[in-house]
Amino acid sequence: MTREEEINIVHGGGIHVIILGAGASIASTLRNSEINGKVLPAMNNIVDVVGLENIVNSLPKQLRNLKDDFEKLYSQLFSLQEFNAQKIEIESRVYNYFQSLKLPDCPTIYDYLILSLRNNKDVIATFNWDPFLYQAYVRNQGLVKSPGILHLHGNVALGYCKSDQTIGPAGYKSKHTLEEWEPTRLLYPVEKKDYNTDQFINGQWEALQDELKVAKRVTVFGYRAPESDIEAITLMQQAWGGSEKRAMEQFELIDVRPEDDVKSSWKNFIHSHHYNYHTNFFESSIAKHPRRSVESYHHWSSPFTPNDVFQDGNLVPSDFKTLDEMWEWYRPLIEAEDKYYDKK
Repeated sequence: MTREEEINIVHGGGIHVIILGAGASIASTLRNSEINGKVLPAMNNIVDVVGLENIVNSLPKQLRNLKDDFEKLYSQLFSLQEFNAQKIEIESRVYNYFQSLKLPDCPTIYDYLILSLRNNKDVIATFNWDPFLYQAYVRNQGLVKSPGILHLHGNVALGYCKSDQTIGPAGYKSKHTLEEWEPTRLLYPVEKKDYNTDQFINGQWEALQDELKVAKRVTVFGYRAPESDIEAITLMQQAWGGSEKRAMEQFELIDVRPEDDVKSSWKNFIHSHHYNYHTNFFESSIAKHPRRSVESYHHWSSPFTPNDVFQDGNLVPSDFKTLDEMWEWYRPLIEAEDKYYDKK
């Protein structure tokens, strides 16, 4: 299959699910810094980066000692009513810091994700609080409709209206109800991240489970599957059905950790050798077969072409300087899709 054939052969079916963790946002900001040079915090340095030192230093020693394990620190505060004021202030500062982050003007990993996946077919599910994915979605609307996006741990860019169960930009009002889209919750006690009690979060997880049940490709980008996320892993595994039940589907891992460590985190999802491991986004199926990753899967899994050595691929360039330049490269792929759907 040549590059030209890959561009022009379009199938309507098949779902590619991408699961994003903090590593995806970190990869994006390492490649192109946040527009004001702000650092994207992780759970082991969020106290210093966000500026929570004065609050943490006012706490008893046993809580101060949890400074480098923010999830455990928050869980302790959540369970101790006498520190409710400190908990609320921490929530406010974390929210405000993440809300202040902004993508640079040049193309980022998140722009590649939005443009390399398809509307009404592919799904991005993110655990990240930062607004980068949403910002990439907004600024690429001029060229293409976005793939589905699910926010599994809430997001500072989005709000939720309980009256009509709609999602919109946080702080803005729904045109239908004239009610404000209330900010989504970000922080949960680590011992029990009960996603069922929050209407917005519950809906996002139900949607992800529906997609995982029928996905042909799954890419996990920068999500460590930590032990603290037992509920998240359980929900995903229930939907996926276990490695033995998904003998043909392809699992893909993008992570800077050693391959054995990453594979071990996802061993219950991977059937035998049906996985790919990469340390760089541009080695992934999304970058090698943009907007055709499921078509590539069908070609790979065909008994007549037993592996993707028979595909030239269509590797997206990694050196775009502007979004306009990026758009021009993706345009032939989108035009081929338009022709396909016009015939349906």
